[in-house]
Amino acid sequence: MASTADIRNGLVLEQDGKLMQVVYFQHVKPGKGSAFVRTKLRNVRTGAVVERTFPSGERFTEVELNRRPMTYSYRNGDLFHFMDLQSYDDIPISPQLIGDDQLKYLKEGMECTGLVNDEEVILIELPMFVELQIVETDPGIRGDTATGGTKPARLETGAVVQVPLFIEPGTLIRVDRREDKYLTRV
Repeated sequence: MASTADIRNGLVLEQDGKLMQVVYFQHVKPGKGSAFVRTKLRNVRTGAVVERTFPSGERFTEVELNRRPMTYSYRNGDLFHFMDLQSYDDIPISPQLIGDDQLKYLKEGMECTGLVNDEEVILIELPMFVELQIVETDPGIRGDTATGGTKPARLETGAVVQVPLFIEPGTLIRVDRREDKYLTRV
């Protein structure tokens, strides 16, 4: 059993017989009354997001998850196929289990982590930092580098991030996928 002090982003808990992942949380201590935790929970199976408030100290069941290394192989229709690197099984995964925020950085051959509950993959986590190539960006204007400006760049997976003006198409860059933020050239 876990309490509200254990709530963090990415935590999977059981609510009303459903597996729910914490997407957002905020500890609130008002001037009057007792403290509480405001959360947004995403249903792991359906992707539906609900808001829930927990009184401080409330206990809930944390779901036991095992982590397995996986590699993204290919997409077939609506399913994304991953290979389990321990058993070498092909595992089809629906886009809801990956999440829209991660799908825009998913690339063939990328090593990911599968979160497994009762021998079933319930979530896929991409690495925090991904290395992708820029396929399209505006040319940098000479003399604008002193301002430290940025410009949008489309990556090979279709994601768009802001990059410095000196970055050219074809450059391999490292991106923090959690914040959609350019980090460095590779």
